[in-house]
Amino acid sequence: MQFVIIAHDGKGMLEKRMEVRPRHLENLSKITDKVLCAGGLLDEDGKMKGSVMVMEFETREELDAYLAEEPYILEKVWENVEVECMNVVLLNGKKVK
Repeated sequence: MQFVIIAHDGKGMLEKRMEVRPRHLENLSKITDKVLCAGGLLDEDGKMKGSVMVMEFETREELDAYLAEEPYILEKVWENVEVECMNVVLLNGKKVK
């Protein structure tokens, strides 16, 4: 099952985000087979203000277990996290399933 995660940083969290970022990326590197797409949301000045990730887990519970260990959540960088189920039909321009 695919999920899109849209997470917005709290106000004034850019410095904290950059401090925590290596741990966030290291955490993602452990589950690269689950990550279809990931990147930072940018403000009008091109500075990161949140994240979007498209991930694939067998169940929502597996995604929740990942999120429970996500450094941006543990360190309170992300203020608002939305999760929606998604049906990926194109990946790298190619039809999926």
